[in-house]
This record gives sequence, structure tokens and C-alpha cells, in this order.
Amino acid sequence: MGCHKQKASRFSEGEDFRMDRIVLGYAPTRRSIFSAPDARKYRAIIADKLRELGVEFVDIDDINEEGLLYDEDDRLKVLKKFQDAGVDGLFLPHCNFGTEFICARLAKDLGKPVLLWGPLDERPEADGTRLRDTQCGLFATGKVLRRFRVPFTYMTNCRVDDPVFERGLRDFIAVCNVVRTFRSARILQIGPRPYEFYSTMCNEGELLERFGIECVPVPLPELTRSVKAALAEDKGDGTSDIEVQLAWIAERYDLGCTTEQVRTVAAMAVAMRRMLRKYHCTAGCIQCWNELQHELGIMPCAANSILNEEGTPITCETDVHGAITSLMIEAADMGRKRSFFADWTIRHPDDPNGELLQHCGPWPCSVARRKPLITTPLAFDHNGALTAEAKHGTVTLARFDGDNGQYSMLLGTAEGIDGPKGMGTYLWVRVKNIKRLEAKIVEGPYIHHCAGIHDDVVPVLYEACKYLGIQPDLYDPIEDDIKAYLRGE
Repeated sequence: MGCHKQKASRFSEGEDFRMDRIVLGYAPTRRSIFSAPDARKYRAIIADKLRELGVEFVDIDDINEEGLLYDEDDRLKVLKKFQDAGVDGLFLPHCNFGTEFICARLAKDLGKPVLLWGPLDERPEADGTRLRDTQCGLFATGKVLRRFRVPFTYMTNCRVDDPVFERGLRDFIAVCNVVRTFRSARILQIGPRPYEFYSTMCNEGELLERFGIECVPVPLPELTRSVKAALAEDKGDGTSDIEVQLAWIAERYDLGCTTEQVRTVAAMAVAMRRMLRKYHCTAGCIQCWNELQHELGIMPCAANSILNEEGTPITCETDVHGAITSLMIEAADMGRKRSFFADWTIRHPDDPNGELLQHCGPWPCSVARRKPLITTPLAFDHNGALTAEAKHGTVTLARFDGDNGQYSMLLGTAEGIDGPKGMGTYLWVRVKNIKRLEAKIVEGPYIHHCAGIHDDVVPVLYEACKYLGIQPDLYDPIEDDIKAYLRGE
């Protein structure tokens, strides 16, 4: 059986940088010429539904006696309240027509993802009166948001109890999580990129200037010193960090290595975790070959696997863009599953649209079909990597990348399939058209690295891109299908 997703209690303590909770600013709106009582009624109905669904939100009930947005003076109060509360997204339900210019000003100043929606109108009164005119108001607000150059997510005009409402709301919350995670990314770069890997170079200044993403470079000797310090802490009573880590490893991995080698694996995991906390980083990447092997006698892959299992992505070959991708794909899944970092490697020998995803052995143990083995990887002589086939099923595969000042995100799904036995951590997958995918990667701006997760989060990542200034790039022609899904079809 594969390893279950668990965290060592000691190592899950402390600051959670990412997928803790998403809080929405709930700003229901009305317009004066339509029914204020009906607008107030729907404000309460929607709020009750949010509570039923477990959605965390900050309301505006204390801003005015109606708890509704329609006045400029109130807008400024709402803005301050939402800013002070640190909301992650803005929900603008139109409880009647709504006041489009007030909504747009609030959205512009707040600078968070925006969900635009209104509850479906009832049948007109017998005399022809319409109480809310919600859809017409949504049309107006969409236009004004575009004038203000505010990106927004639209959820189709539907009833509160329609399954589309819950699905759209949860997808928007995931979008907010991706946006927050991306904008707060801080990547620990342990060592420079390997000389041979021109493909993994990145523009550190551009990432900061354009996206606010920080890279934190530290030299390899800082890691090796920290590893040796952790090894020296072994007290023999089971209480030190390295001893706790060794017990965690013994539960989740088979050991095809010496006692000293597994101690070094444990010490490296402890050292990297400490460095991540020291520099307040949300993910990391490492120069995994070849100096560490010479200095410590092991590969870092198994230690990477441990951190990856805990929900802190560590990517190989100092791939900064890969670490960012891993953060995004896990955020899109709301932290439910762990991602894996892979090479696109070779075609399947029998399936015309099959491909091997593989890396030396850094994948989290929870993605494995069976208990991973710590052993020697393909093409290297040092121990400290994993061998395990990943679970089959649907996976999302993604790659955030850029060159020449252009950034995009390659996106798509694949299905895990049977194939020849491999080394390292690996998964054979089938895509719809391998030639089309191959051309996308070769023609760029992508490299042979991707991040995967056992879920379909393509629509969430596609929608998140509009808020981040990234061009979504689908390797299959499914854009119309994604847009239909997002519309609620």
C-alpha cells in the first residue's frame, strides 16, 4: 500500500505559509430603484449559505443598517474593513440590480480576485413589476469592471441552492489560494544551478519586479554545515530532531541503504527544514548534483521527498520556476494532495500517446502505489534517492516558465497507465496527442520539467492566470470546455 499523507507532529508545527484558510470579503450590493427589502432578504440567504458551506467571510453588516453596498461613503468604510481583515478575495453578490460603479471602485482599490454573481430572479409580479433585475445589473458591473481594468471571475446567474453555486464558489476560493500563494512565494535556492543546466536559469530580478516573487540564494556549504550539526545532535534517547525524523522515515519508506546513509538523509531533511524556516521561505530548490554527493556521500532526493510530503515543495536542479509551479498546483488543490516534480523523458514503447514522467527519487511518499525504497538512482552511484511507481488515475500537469520577458503556464491533464518498470520515482501517462505536447515543450518557453498532482485542477489554474499576468497555455485544445465549466455548464 502507498504511504498515507501524514505529517510528523513535530515538523508540522510553526508558521503555515500557504494553505491555511481563505477569507472572502462579502459585499452584497443593491440599487435604489429596485426592491431594497428583497435585496436585504437575499443578503441574509446568501450569508446563511456561505456558513452552511463552511466558507469564511467578512460581512458589511456593521457598515450600514442594510448590510449592503451602494454608497460611496460606505464603500470607503468597506474597503478599510476588508483591508484590515486581510481578505483574500472579494465576493460581490448582486442582491438586486446592484451599484456597478461602487462595486468597481471597491474591487479596484482592494486588488484581490473578484467573484461576480447574482441569484436568479423570480417570476415577475402579476402587474409586470420586477423586484430585482439581477442579471441586467451583472451585465453593467462586468462592463464597468473592464473599464477599471479589474479582472474578475463570473459565476453564472443561478439559484443559491443550485449545485453550480457551490462548485463555482469552491473553485473561486481555490483561485484565491493560488493567487495568494503565488504572490507570497519566497523560494529558497540552495546552491547555484548546475553548470550544465542552462535550461533551469531564471531571471531573479524580473520575478521580483513583475510578480513580487523573492529568491533567497544560500551557498551549499551552509546546508552541509547544518546537516553536520543535526547529526551531532543525536542523543540516543529518541528526542532529537534527527531521531524523530528517523522514526518518521522508518514508518514510510523501505530502506535499501546503510544506517549511516539513512541518518544523513534524516539530517539533510532536518537541515533543509531549518533553512526554510530561517529564511521564511514557502518552497525551495536545490543543486542536487554533484557537489552534495561528494560532500555528504548521499543524494538529496529522499530528503526532498520528506519535505515534499510535508507540503513544502523542494525541486531538483535549482529549478526556481519548478518550485513556483509546485506551489501553484498544490494551492489549486487546496493542499488536499501532494504534488510531484518530474521530467518529461521518453515515449511509451507501446502506447502511441504514452510518456514517462520520472525523476531520480524526490516524490512524496503519498503519491506512490507502494512503499518507496530508499536506494541508488538511475545514472548515479550514490544512495539516497527513492524508487517507486506513482499511483495511476487522472493527473494535472503544469509548468510555469518564461524566457525573453514572456511568462506562461503550460496546462493539461493525463491518465496514469501501465508501462515498463522504471527506476527512481516514475509514472507512465497517456495524453491525447503526444506530438502536440512535444511541440509545446520544445517550442517553449518551457523545459523538460513539470509538476503534477492527482486531481484535475486545470480550470482553477487557468482562471488564476488572469489575476497573475500569466498566459495560460493548454497543451490540448480544451479551452472551450474549460470556459464552459467555469460558466457552470
